Amino acid sequence: MTTLVAPPGLAADRVRLAEAAAHAERRLAALPSPARRTAGERRAAADTHDAVRRLRVRFLTAHVDQVYDELTEGRARHLRVDELAEAAADAFPGLAPTAGQLAGERSRPQADKEGREIDQGILLRAVLRSERSGRHLMAAMLRPTPRALRLLPEFRRTGVLETEAVRLERRDGVARLTMCRPDCLNAEDEQQVDDMETAVDLALLDPQVRVGLVRGGVMSHPRYRGRRVFSAGINLKAISAGRISLTGFLLRRELGYLHKLVRGLADDDPDRWMPAAEKPWLAAVDTFAIGGGCQLLLVFDHVLAASDAYLSLPAAREGIVPGAGNLRLPRIAGARLARQVILGGRRITATEPDARLLVDEVVAPEEMDEAVERGLARLAGDAVVANRRMINLAEEPLDGLRVYLAEFALEQALRIHAGDVVDKVGRFAERSA
Repeated sequence: MTTLVAPPGLAADRVRLAEAAAHAERRLAALPSPARRTAGERRAAADTHDAVRRLRVRFLTAHVDQVYDELTEGRARHLRVDELAEAAADAFPGLAPTAGQLAGERSRPQADKEGREIDQGILLRAVLRSERSGRHLMAAMLRPTPRALRLLPEFRRTGVLETEAVRLERRDGVARLTMCRPDCLNAEDEQQVDDMETAVDLALLDPQVRVGLVRGGVMSHPRYRGRRVFSAGINLKAISAGRISLTGFLLRRELGYLHKLVRGLADDDPDRWMPAAEKPWLAAVDTFAIGGGCQLLLVFDHVLAASDAYLSLPAAREGIVPGAGNLRLPRIAGARLARQVILGGRRITATEPDARLLVDEVVAPEEMDEAVERGLARLAGDAVVANRRMINLAEEPLDGLRVYLAEFALEQALRIHAGDVVDKVGRFAERSA
């Protein structure tokens, strides 16, 4: 194990940050819980957070690479975003929320949280801004998850994976990934993200798989009973209940399975001279792809939609940032249409001309199954993987995504705890109940 010696400035700044954070915690502890604070108490809490957050930013501006090296033992360890944030809280008191503080937050509805994930956002923004540390973190997030590696032998034997949110079946060289949350229209939560990443990992790891398919399953929801639905986007009820986290959903989704759909998997082989495993993917959209469902389409090699389907990305209405959609949609569809969709809430129906900027093929609903098989056959060609790799390299360089996600890490943490978002998701949860 490499022994890392902290520079003198880091050691002194580390103590200063810990003392300031401890003082801030004492001030916050003297206040009522966030939902019960008066206007004056909310201002006092905001001032307390602001002071110590400014110190965290200065600390990371000066020392982020040294901090990252210490947490990863000179980049010998590959920590995922949640593991990195947890390790930082232990090794650098006051730099990130502790496991106990986060557990306390998770036990509360969103309206009664202190907003400690904002401090994780400050940390992860600094790490991703650094080319040296940020690239290492992104590579760590491209590694197969322990869950997928544990399930791989059984999947290779049976060709089937059944989870709470996803069903994966290998048939005729195709990994057929079906999103199956029939009660909530495939609305995304942390379980969905975990199951999706596991399924994508297995498809990429299995040498019998040549191409992947993602499609929504048949719904039991009263409005769409018996119909396939692609996705209703992020689960707003889960946000209101405090069950959507920065590292477990918002960043894991972007750096995890969505990035793996684009770039495939990273591994441990230091002598690998060939590119890592990646495969082409087709998305089949029945009924609608809203929010995160629409974001998902932006990373696929071929998008097929039923003629009665529609797409929307209502980020401004929900009050949050639509993942990497702000990076990808302007590139794919043009800046004007991207602003109309993201800022103006424009809905795109599959049959209108502008839909062809987002969808490759539109067929009648009853023709979807046959069209899916035709599309999969086209993507199974021998040269497809090499060419998609070069297209993705040209369209979305790794550092461009890294710089975008650095700012997203903090921006989304701020939005998910913003008053307007808390109010909107709270009203949605009440209507749904």
